[in-house]
Order: sequence, then C-alpha cells, then structure tokens
Amino acid sequence: MIIDTAFLITAFVTMFVVIDPIGLAPLFVALTQGKSNQLRRRIAFRATVTAVFILLLFAIFGEALLAFIGISMPAFRVAGGVLLFLTALDMLFERRTKRREDQSEEDETDDPSVFPLAIPLIAGPGSIASVILLMGQRPGLEGTVMVLGVTGLVMIIVMIFFMASGLIERALGKTGITVVTRLLGMLLAALSVQFVLDGLAAFGFGPGPG
Repeated sequence: MIIDTAFLITAFVTMFVVIDPIGLAPLFVALTQGKSNQLRRRIAFRATVTAVFILLLFAIFGEALLAFIGISMPAFRVAGGVLLFLTALDMLFERRTKRREDQSEEDETDDPSVFPLAIPLIAGPGSIASVILLMGQRPGLEGTVMVLGVTGLVMIIVMIFFMASGLIERALGKTGITVVTRLLGMLLAALSVQFVLDGLAAFGFGPGPG
C-alpha cells in the first residue's frame, strides 16, 4: 500500500483545525472546574472515546446514508465546504468560541463527557462533515485506513490537551489562544474553498481535484 503523504497531511490538518483541541482546552477546564484530577482524566477519556465512536460511525456509514437519501458526494462536498467555511469565519471573528462557551454554560451537568464535550464540541457538524468528505475523497481500504488513523491521532491529541488543559491555558493565556484560533481559522477557510472547488470540478466546472 502506497501512502499518499499529501492527502495524509490534508486530512490531519482538516480534522485538527475543525476539532480545534487548543480551543477546547479552556472549555474543558470550565466544564470540570472544582473536580479532582482523577475525575478530570475519566471525563477526558469518556469524552474522546464517545466522539471517536460517533465519527467512526459516520466515516463508515456516512456515504451510504447520503446515497440512500439521494445526495451525491460532489454535492455533499460543496455543502460541506460551505459549512467548513462558515466555521472558519466563526473562528476568525471569535463567534465559535463564544457559542461553545454559551453551550457549556447552558448544558452544565455533573458529567459533561458525553454532552456537551463529545457532542457537539468534539464530534459536531464540522468534524462529521469533514470525516465524510475525506472518506469520499479517497474511497477504498487505503483511504479508510488513512482517514481513521488521522482521526484517531487527532483524538489522542484532544485527550492530551484535555489532560494538560490547565497548564496550556496558563502558558498561552487568553490572547495566545485567540491568536492560534484565528490562524487555524484562516487555514480552514482555504481548505474549505478547496473542498468546494473539488465538488464543482466533479460537476464539470473548472479543473479536476488537485
């Protein structure tokens, strides 16, 4: 099996930017405030495992579900690209962080691992759309292994950020987190435009996917 390095990098960057472990770290701190380190670790583990399970289901059955309801992959690629672009705008103008904070405040529970951490903060519309789009770009065993491998790696990074969230928040500060989030937003905007261009190319508009 020949590994497509370019696709691997694109897949990793896409999933990392959309899930945004850096932006989730301070929210994890807020949701687990006052809890012991041991309980925080259990919450972090449950949240990431639940999110992995959800993304795995959509990665394997997402395209079949689209076919069942009559939506082509090029059409979903265009729609997904638009959705990711809107996510990028939210990141650039800090609306995404504010919305996540509002969700955290409105949905406080004794155990926030499944909701709102796993859903919708980690496995939200953006990450679900991304994993389906990436699977559609590289169908077959090779693409499946790469997408699932990259998604698993990003989820491990999410768990590491959760475990070290307090340290990261103190190190970066509010300004540092804002700067990193905006840089990731610019990168996601470019990737989302590429998704749209690839979808339009499948319909015969412009050059083929690069």
